[in-house]
Amino acid sequence: MSTQRWPSPVPLRRGDWVHVAATSSALDGDQALLDGLTVLEGWGLRVDRPELSARRWGYFAGTDQQRRNDLITVPREAKLLACARGGWGAARLLESSLPWHQGWLLGFSDITALLWSRLAAGHAGGVHGPLLTTLAAEPQWSQQRLQQLLFGEAVPDLHGDGLGGGRVQGPLIAANLTVASHLIGSGHVPDLNGAILILEDVGEAPYRIDRLLTHWRLSGLLQKVAGIGFGSFSGCDDDSRPSDQCFTLQEVLRERTDDLGIPRVMALPVGHVCGNAALTLGAMAELDGDRGRLSLLT
Repeated sequence: MSTQRWPSPVPLRRGDWVHVAATSSALDGDQALLDGLTVLEGWGLRVDRPELSARRWGYFAGTDQQRRNDLITVPREAKLLACARGGWGAARLLESSLPWHQGWLLGFSDITALLWSRLAAGHAGGVHGPLLTTLAAEPQWSQQRLQQLLFGEAVPDLHGDGLGGGRVQGPLIAANLTVASHLIGSGHVPDLNGAILILEDVGEAPYRIDRLLTHWRLSGLLQKVAGIGFGSFSGCDDDSRPSDQCFTLQEVLRERTDDLGIPRVMALPVGHVCGNAALTLGAMAELDGDRGRLSLLT
């Protein structure tokens, strides 16, 4: 089991400030962002309301420097750094050193690059969860779960389809599979020894998922984790080929992890689905492969 521990930041309280960062793709209008900020305001948080939809550089939400400034110029009073949307671009910001601030960082998908880099640098408080542009569309249970995590309250267990392997405890690390795979070999990968790894992805054909997981195996990283949970893999089945000429997504996920001898759970409500359960990176968790359950312990 990993000896690495990442104690959580101080829980949020009503009246705390939220700072918004647009680190990835350009926004398609401001409404989804404003709706997400309204949810946070409903929790008693104070938010800045930047006009970001007009900020564009190609397909990015501004130049690298503009987007990096969103992370550098975080006001001291801000307790939550919430990312506007995903897409692509966050990893480009890691080419220069970032002065990570204490507090919470919220996002998923492309934001995996920031969540992992920050955790690798020893900073807790990363939450793999809804983006500001997806938050308002989340079901009530998902919004409530995120609020509970940020405010230091216990959250319900998550349930999926168990593949056996028993039960294990370890620090929780969640990621978009594609984004995390492109960090391998860099200094932005947190300690995965004894970790419970939760993976999700979107729009990748089974052979590409196979390629990515094989990369993890060749790097030795997949063999280090204590348990694996698979979230949503939306649009990742290949319907273009006859069934006798390809593998299904489920077959790939199982075959690439069958020989690890660790607990595995499929179909957790995490990722690019409406119902993207928030998870605190670095928190101690328990994965039960027999019952198909993921529990946060801290």
